[in-house]
Amino acid sequence: MIKTARLASILIVAVLSLAGMALAQTDPGVQSGNRGTGAAFPSVLSNSPSGILSFFTDGQNRFQAVESVSNSPTGNNGLGPRFNSNNCSSCHAQPAIGGTGLAVNPQFNFTSNGVAPRDATPYFITANGPTREARFPFFFNSNGTVNYNAPNGGVEDLFTVSGRSDAGTCSLPQPSFSTAQATNNIIFRIPTPVFGAGLIENLDDSTLLNNQVSNNNNNLGISGAFNRNGNDGTITRFGWKAQNKSLHIFSGEAYNVEMGISSVVFPQERPLPGEDQFQLGLPSNCLNLGLAGYPEDEANPAATPNAAVLDDVSAFANFMRALAPPPPGGVVLNGQQVSSSAISTGSALFSSIGCSKCHNPTPGTTQASNFTSSLSRVPVNAFSDIEIHHMGTGLADNVAQGGAGGDQFRTAPLWGLGQRIFLLHDGRTTNLLTAIDAHEGNGSEANVVEGNFDNLTPTQQQQILDFLRSL
Repeated sequence: MIKTARLASILIVAVLSLAGMALAQTDPGVQSGNRGTGAAFPSVLSNSPSGILSFFTDGQNRFQAVESVSNSPTGNNGLGPRFNSNNCSSCHAQPAIGGTGLAVNPQFNFTSNGVAPRDATPYFITANGPTREARFPFFFNSNGTVNYNAPNGGVEDLFTVSGRSDAGTCSLPQPSFSTAQATNNIIFRIPTPVFGAGLIENLDDSTLLNNQVSNNNNNLGISGAFNRNGNDGTITRFGWKAQNKSLHIFSGEAYNVEMGISSVVFPQERPLPGEDQFQLGLPSNCLNLGLAGYPEDEANPAATPNAAVLDDVSAFANFMRALAPPPPGGVVLNGQQVSSSAISTGSALFSSIGCSKCHNPTPGTTQASNFTSSLSRVPVNAFSDIEIHHMGTGLADNVAQGGAGGDQFRTAPLWGLGQRIFLLHDGRTTNLLTAIDAHEGNGSEANVVEGNFDNLTPTQQQQILDFLRSL
């Protein structure tokens, strides 16, 4: 009798344990296929206005072009002298050109395939980890200690052109990533996807400001702000801290910072932050390596067809403006199709617990556009308010950009989340649950909402995860 009772007790515990496992919430993970992501807007595909499709295609091709230092057979010269990558699409390719980082990181092989022959692969760059850039929040003293009274935050490029056959005698050291790691003075960023960026660019300030008033009407501790352009005071909106005003500036900065290529937007060669502020800049034998003068990226007035006349930065910007937002799709969890009713319930829960107070399903409707009709007077279903919010100590990177402080970040647009691999600004996780948990921390505006999520049943939490992976 006693043995029988004990066996029954064990069986009950086992059954309850299995039931709990069945109810445990699981990130459905990256959804297969591209759902049509990476296509141009319908009006662009129909070539309206006439000629725009060729501008999109030309920009898309340039976005994938591999850059050389000099002597490029295709004329793509200007790489370096410091860089993080040698083409735009190596950072923006998941799940299609214009997205974010791939599962296989192309940066991992740069030191072995001749792209950066004399350099070491930084410790935080792995074969199957996120594509990253690195920053030192503070400058170092001459003895290698951190100077907490000297904010830095600029990009420390991972690689140099030293040792390349097309780089002449230019020889540069890599930043001291090991020292930065040992002193806990290093942070990372991953690429932001640019699908639908033309819609975000075409939201006028008044629409965003009116939306902000609506968002701030809450008892959740949420009160976002806007980052602003230092020249005209208008709202900036691109980048992890919404530090860039337009897609032209976004493209020009990336060309200069990530690939070391000067342009009509950023016409000077870029030293590292320490070289720029505390030393003498780049050595003379590392300047003008392409031997064509500056800027290295310029317009081509004698070229044909029309699209070829543009400089690369303008072509990149036009390509991004014409990229349609990623469409939502179905979700597969553990090999089974998630029902549309579960996704719909997850959407309602997402709003009811307060997630949508920052991740607005739409912050508004675009202004009239003379670029192409698909950008004109349409809702921007980005699941973002384009505002910057205090995210607390757990997510803080201690880097200020424009009006955004060390723990402030733009509300990341969630459209396309279903096919994003690496999450949060530094790519620290691939799991949605971990990313949601990271929203809670000392000083975070998301604490109440994250607590609301924690208080849901496992089934309800699963429905929100399913909804998020449908985006």
